[in-house]
Amino acid sequence: MGHAYLFCGPRGVGKTTLARVLAMALNCPDRDESGEPCGECESCVRIWSGQTALDVIEIDAASNRGVEDARKLRERAMYAPTREGGYKVYIVDEAHMLTREAWNALLKILEEPPPRVVFVFATTEPQKIQQTAAPVLSRCQRFDFRRIGVAEIMARLATVLEQEGFPAPEDALRTIARKADGGLRDALSLLDQVIALTGGEISQDSVRRVLGLVDNERYVELLDIWADGRHGEVFEFVERLLDEGYDLVEFYHGLVDSLRALLRISLGGSPPDLDADTRDAFKARLTSFSPADLTRMLALASDVESSGTLRRSPNPQVVLEMLLLRISYLDRTVRLEELLAGLVGSRPPDAAPRKPSSGRVSTDEPVSESASFAPQVPEEAAAEKSSGPLSAADAWDLLVERGDGVPSGMRPFLRAATVAHSEAEGVVVIELPAGPGLDRLEDPGARRTLQKALGSLMNTELNLEIRASGDGTSLQPGRISPETVRNDRMKGLIKREPLLQHAVDELDLELLD
Repeated sequence: MGHAYLFCGPRGVGKTTLARVLAMALNCPDRDESGEPCGECESCVRIWSGQTALDVIEIDAASNRGVEDARKLRERAMYAPTREGGYKVYIVDEAHMLTREAWNALLKILEEPPPRVVFVFATTEPQKIQQTAAPVLSRCQRFDFRRIGVAEIMARLATVLEQEGFPAPEDALRTIARKADGGLRDALSLLDQVIALTGGEISQDSVRRVLGLVDNERYVELLDIWADGRHGEVFEFVERLLDEGYDLVEFYHGLVDSLRALLRISLGGSPPDLDADTRDAFKARLTSFSPADLTRMLALASDVESSGTLRRSPNPQVVLEMLLLRISYLDRTVRLEELLAGLVGSRPPDAAPRKPSSGRVSTDEPVSESASFAPQVPEEAAAEKSSGPLSAADAWDLLVERGDGVPSGMRPFLRAATVAHSEAEGVVVIELPAGPGLDRLEDPGARRTLQKALGSLMNTELNLEIRASGDGTSLQPGRISPETVRNDRMKGLIKREPLLQHAVDELDLELLD
């Protein structure tokens, strides 16, 4: 046996209970060879029921946290156990509440403990002990308790209900177990509350009503509002929640769980905590929301929890309404090809491209689910180009892709180049965005290497001229402005994904920083 133990873990997972079991095992005169206490002798009954036991002392550190309390504990620990062969066990609950001075007073007795004395410290916040009394941790054997799983909590609740003679459906027990968040003590307390307020008639509806949980039908109704674009009904929806007595924070947590369940269903999963009717209702509404949409919706909802604005706000109704409206106005993800096909199909062949009100395309979010802006040069296309004369633009693309003759680290920068070729004069003009990358090409050796590699691909002698974009002078970068940076970035995106040029022309798009 060790002389000091530290039990760490969330509340309600059995730290103090296990400390009592340990005290029973140490003081049971009838324990078996494996050390298991009998649970029936006078010592076991007294310890388990919390009655007065001279050799087992439970101390609440939250109310006995000072240095004087620690000194009294140290003095009492010097006395021998009352029963020969027994142990004195001190169970200190909420040990992180002890002050630094109290820990210092206990440190000596933990270093040189009296014979047959065991200390058990239980805490939910071991990091506080690390901050206030780090030397104590090295004198204790630490055991970390985990949250109890939903299946284990359900099994224990079912056993208790069977002993008490109360029937309960499985879905109701699952709701209680999930609400307990891994704590069996909380689960038993919630079960007591449900039995007391329902007279023993336990059902899914009664459990959700007693615990203040929002009905799944409300989330299905909200999905319909979003799918139909009825933005103004968000305010009426939240007001109905308040009129029906729902807690908005509880509704928010249910909203996050519902969006997560929807996303899981859309990706081929099957959430176990959803009833059949709700699962069918969610599946029927997946036609309005793609997995990309649900991912962005869930990200928006999760941001509210991470920032803590809903709990801290004096008016949580406004915070929730703004969240629901932001999700309502969230644009649906469409494929770029489908957008262009719809635009072309809805316009007469001889009609000029329309210029609607200016839109914006952001590089922070994908324009489409399938379009990729990564440069791709298929091997077949490269072989086809190398079999005959190449244009200056094709030769430049192949040169940058292969990397032969390209200065180290310059390939991403050179992909944004605009290439022009004057066959009569034998000059290839390369326009690049102004910046440090362009300055590196002032080196004559780097330019000669590029010129030689490009001429080899084009099978001709040529002169290479490199200049800053929008400037008529070779290697004279003009003043950098946000507009020139955006224009250069847009040219680079269009160069890598030609389909984007059609979208820019049709919708009059511009780059968003």
